[in-house]
Amino acid sequence: MPSTSLNLPGPIPRRPLGRTGEQVSILGVGGGHIGQAKHTLEQSVEVIRTALDHGINFLDNAWDYNRGESEIRMGAALQDGYRDKAFLMTKVCTHGRGRAVAMEMLEEQLRRLRTDYIDLWQVHEVVFDNEPDLCYAPDGVLEALTLAKQQGKVRYVGFTGHKSPWHHLEMIRRGFPFDACMMPLNVMDFHFRSFEREVVPQLVERGVGVIGMKSQGGGRITESGVVTPEEAVRYAVSIPGVDTLVSGMDNLEHLRQNAAAAALPLMDEDERAALRERVRSVAVDGRLELYKIGIHFEGWAAREQHGLPPVNSPC
Repeated sequence: MPSTSLNLPGPIPRRPLGRTGEQVSILGVGGGHIGQAKHTLEQSVEVIRTALDHGINFLDNAWDYNRGESEIRMGAALQDGYRDKAFLMTKVCTHGRGRAVAMEMLEEQLRRLRTDYIDLWQVHEVVFDNEPDLCYAPDGVLEALTLAKQQGKVRYVGFTGHKSPWHHLEMIRRGFPFDACMMPLNVMDFHFRSFEREVVPQLVERGVGVIGMKSQGGGRITESGVVTPEEAVRYAVSIPGVDTLVSGMDNLEHLRQNAAAAALPLMDEDERAALRERVRSVAVDGRLELYKIGIHFEGWAAREQHGLPPVNSPC
């Protein structure tokens, strides 16, 4: 299936991913939206291949996104020579289960994605207070990350989360040699449980790649009317230390809109400060970042393992 021209104002810049030396586009395609039932396989493949053909090489996914459908569709898109264009990241969803389960998930992910290696394999959703203990436990998921690297099935490893900077700082403090880390980064975040202020400097100091997400707060930030989608994307990719920003783009118009914003000049510190001041009154209480304060934003696998009731979620 051919891709579509986006008519961008310029090329999508690339940056080194932490100390890995890998060059990744400052905008990445989120996998959570790709496998939704409202879109066909052909539409999903077109979005992914169009992104890759325009230099957006960072692809995000997870074992539990849409019960595996997101990885299946991304795997289809990566055929016909497109795997070589991609820096492929996906996530393992053990949530307390050990190394053996993680390795079983990895084999399933390789089959779904139709590849023999993953560029970046990350622990998904470190969002519960006991998750650091579970990750670092003997025979836990971090041992799977190490084993998978040794086996050559993954090149780099990391972890993700969206709840609290504390979880990230605790994972870092305990010393595992992560290559990358993913967290919410947006203009609201600066004022409430801020990953930008608390976590990003710690990662940069250690040479760990910084991956942003939720630049538009799942739509809530831009739907509030306080910032435009263009401002939201430009702010997030302009945060010092950020290597790439993953954004959910489930159709070509969303892809074009976000790619056009990422191709514009970065915001300088004065512009970022002015935007932060503009949003302060609606940012300080977290009302537009509900994934930090509610428990119904976790994926189905996390909810299942932690004994929470199911919710209507694409993840």
